[in-house]
Amino acid sequence: MEMQNGWKYEAIVARSFSRQDRKTMGWCATLIAIFILIFTFCIFYITPNNHLCFFRDEPKPICDLKQERSETCEASGDIRVIIGNSSTIFVVSDLHITSSWTIRPYARKRDQYALKRVRNLTIAEVPHHSDQRILPRCTTNYDVPAVVFSTGGFAGNLFHDFTDLIIPLYLTSREFEGEVQFLVTDKSQSWVDKFKEVLQRLSRYEIIDLDGREKDGENAVLCFPSILVGLKANKEFSINPSSDHISMKNFTAFLRNAYNLKRDNIIANEKLQPPPPPRLLVIARNKTRRLLNAGEVSAMAEDLGFEVVVQETDGNMSRVSRLVNGFDVMVGVHGAGLSNMVFLPENAVVVQIVGLGMNWVARNDFELPSMDMGLRYLEYKVGENESSLKNSSSIAFKGWIAYTLAYLIGQDFMVDVNRFRGTLLKALELLHPA
Repeated sequence: MEMQNGWKYEAIVARSFSRQDRKTMGWCATLIAIFILIFTFCIFYITPNNHLCFFRDEPKPICDLKQERSETCEASGDIRVIIGNSSTIFVVSDLHITSSWTIRPYARKRDQYALKRVRNLTIAEVPHHSDQRILPRCTTNYDVPAVVFSTGGFAGNLFHDFTDLIIPLYLTSREFEGEVQFLVTDKSQSWVDKFKEVLQRLSRYEIIDLDGREKDGENAVLCFPSILVGLKANKEFSINPSSDHISMKNFTAFLRNAYNLKRDNIIANEKLQPPPPPRLLVIARNKTRRLLNAGEVSAMAEDLGFEVVVQETDGNMSRVSRLVNGFDVMVGVHGAGLSNMVFLPENAVVVQIVGLGMNWVARNDFELPSMDMGLRYLEYKVGENESSLKNSSSIAFKGWIAYTLAYLIGQDFMVDVNRFRGTLLKALELLHPA
């Protein structure tokens, strides 16, 4: 009887639908079955290392631990951050499992020496019904996202200030257009004060110290709709251009705006009649890698028609940015002082004096970034007779510490003024091409 009913049903279907209609219905049934299978997988089979499944609307953290320069974790939903001794950031979930990820929020992930000064933070996904001793209640609720980073590491060195912190912070937070709360661990108040103009442009809110003291004997619990722990970074002292129109030129334009600098491009000088003499800044170094005959270099440059200033820069970024922005050419020995090139107007010329053993670091730290900034680049490679370092051929094989002590700390320079004259003549040609 059941077999007869089955034949009867198939006969009705055959009379009611064409062969093409039945084929289409079969495909639809298959797709529905696949959809149900994927949906079931998304609900019941999520591991701590998976990204969010397409159909799952859980605030599960997405941690990217494979980037070369930095590690980041992102999450949205019910985010709870305990201010004080706790190093855990909670992401509240409807799941009945607990997962966690640990990162150091500093954009130099492979430098173990730097990371010794950076606090470990744990991002924990916990069930919403967890004991209050594990999952404390919110004391303050925010309606803007949070970005967490560390001012430990090499903060305080100008090159690392930009490479490890300011540029990654810009890359990470610019999309929020000021509507973002910064949380800082390993907080350096001097660093915050040093870059206050930049920080105020990136966030409309006062920075919160993640390691702050307890209030009234209890830890404050700050709650956010979303959070990003760690800073995005993709290039040494620069930014890889992306499809959303973000580049190192965007960053330097942002800095000129933040510090209210007047010169965007040196071409503006050509409109003045008569044109003023080109201005040249020699970055002085008084401790390591000193240019011992800076006075001779200055006198020679003046003979070529430059207006010359020899000066060591300090940590007052507002004053330094205005100083540097007024020059057409910057000359300096490889070192942190050259990082001030970010304040130069576009098409200005950077001249890097490259000491013995410095070719690789000179190219990666300043040559390539200067081009990304829209600057013209020249370099002067020091010869053996111009360096205080002797018998240097075997130092590179003795490790990084020996290299640093010899090449970066133990080397001063007395450049050949006549040879260096040729480099400055090239700078003039770049400023006033025929």
